[in-house]
Amino acid sequence: MNGRMTLSRALIYAGLIFFCLVYLMPLVVMVVTSFKTLPDIKAGNLMSLPNEWVFDAWHKAWDSACTGVKCEGVKGYFWNSFQMVIPAVLISTLLGAFNGYVITKWQFRGSNLFFSLLLFGCFIPFQVILLPMAAVLGRLGLANTTTGLVVVHVIYGLAFTTLFFRNFYISVPDELVKAAKLDGAGFFTIFFKILLPLSTPIIMVTIIWQFTAIWNDFLFGVVYSGSETQPITVALNNLVNTSTGVKEYNVDMAAAIIAGLPTLVVYVLAGKYFVRGLTAGSVKG
Repeated sequence: MNGRMTLSRALIYAGLIFFCLVYLMPLVVMVVTSFKTLPDIKAGNLMSLPNEWVFDAWHKAWDSACTGVKCEGVKGYFWNSFQMVIPAVLISTLLGAFNGYVITKWQFRGSNLFFSLLLFGCFIPFQVILLPMAAVLGRLGLANTTTGLVVVHVIYGLAFTTLFFRNFYISVPDELVKAAKLDGAGFFTIFFKILLPLSTPIIMVTIIWQFTAIWNDFLFGVVYSGSETQPITVALNNLVNTSTGVKEYNVDMAAAIIAGLPTLVVYVLAGKYFVRGLTAGSVKG
């Protein structure tokens, strides 16, 4: 019996390792290619290791690669993305927490309908809102600005953040809020002094979710940004599709890794909090 269990466990681990390797293969190819020279790329194959490990492609991707008519690398677009992502994540998370708090602990007439409409917003495709949102941004004078991109991502992400916090706050006993009311705590005091301190797990989930979604977004970035405010996803697309000169696959790979590093770092540092936050509040009582 133990022999069979050991064999089955070994087969399970072998299968998991195999699928893990298959899943990671594109990343390995990207990393290895980014350290190759162009002659090395032409002479070898995708899986071969570099004859000489060089950082030239990384330097060029960051500092001097052409993203269309400009040859200034992706560094400026990298910081553009941070200027967009950080306020959008913080604002949408705070508003989502506030909405979840109101819907669950201060229910009003029509609150369930309000939540249903917000939930419906989670399933609206990006493409549906492109023209109406462009008109709104134009009227507000926010077209082609980083502020306009922040507004777009806050509005679109609000349905998701509200859903996360609403489901979390349902598990918080109503008696806690009632006791705070009896002690004289008001609407905002209960929110900031009681519920928010309890919300760390779901806050981490929301931040990771929003950061990843906003950082990786291409459609809103290419539609609503100007030449000086484009996020790194748009710059990466422009770099890869630049057709002048010799095609430098090592620079393309290095730029793609640079674009993906922030989300990778977030998951490595906060991945365990993401799992905890998803399961927090799943069992009530």
